[in-house]
Amino acid sequence: MIHLPLRPCCLRFASVTFALGLSGLAAPRAAPAQQPADSGSATLQATRASLEQLARRPEGPSGAGGAASRSSIAMIHARLSDGDFRPGDRVWLVVEGEPQLPDRPEPAQPPRTIERQLSDTFTVGPARELTLPVIGVISLRGVLRAELEPYLTQQIASSVKDPVVHAKSLIRVSVSGAVAKPGFYFLPADAALSDALTAAGGPTQDAKLDKLRVERSGRRILQGKELRLAFSDGRTLDEMRLQAGDQFIVPGVPGHAYDDVRFWATLLSIPVAIYVLSKAF
Repeated sequence: MIHLPLRPCCLRFASVTFALGLSGLAAPRAAPAQQPADSGSATLQATRASLEQLARRPEGPSGAGGAASRSSIAMIHARLSDGDFRPGDRVWLVVEGEPQLPDRPEPAQPPRTIERQLSDTFTVGPARELTLPVIGVISLRGVLRAELEPYLTQQIASSVKDPVVHAKSLIRVSVSGAVAKPGFYFLPADAALSDALTAAGGPTQDAKLDKLRVERSGRRILQGKELRLAFSDGRTLDEMRLQAGDQFIVPGVPGHAYDDVRFWATLLSIPVAIYVLSKAF
């Protein structure tokens, strides 16, 4: 895995380059970007109470609109039942606290290093579980992203006395086109949209930032004025209801080396990167 901390210079780079490159001038705060109309059931960080409230909405009438409403409610029920985590998702974990001392400490697992072993990025397994050092297997079935931190705190408390647990679920997105390092990146849900481009090294000289767009399964979900406003307002992935697998596409000047064949050859040669924000905790 690759850890790319966000430094203050990157923040300045993102705010200046993207605000000016995308919109020329910062958009007024009085005109916030709208969320995608087809954003689905709820935000990534929605609480169980808010999802339950949404699930109680009456279903729409027959027709395309009603079908979309029923599909959205079905997605909410699935989240409430199965949770938010799927195999291959990533969880960033930092644990602080005093380890519980076992009656017979084992030399292979020094009790004073438990927190360090638990502070890392972990992958959700095929049964929607996390396998943590010392702790063992923790099921995430039925756990929402909003519940992750208190849930893991409770689980880790069996091995660490009064643990202080910081946990974030990371969302897998791809950044392609005229950027320095196209590839797949895992970002926290509360990361700003511009952090996706910063993680990819920023746009190249040939980037056409006015044509930047976000796609989902080949369909454009954010572009143009709406996307410019989202960038200038500092909107997060969660606020814009992005999902795992969404793709940021930065077109380049025609005739340069950003055609589909070269892009995919480059993209497939780059490992997945974990982009952890130093400002998170």
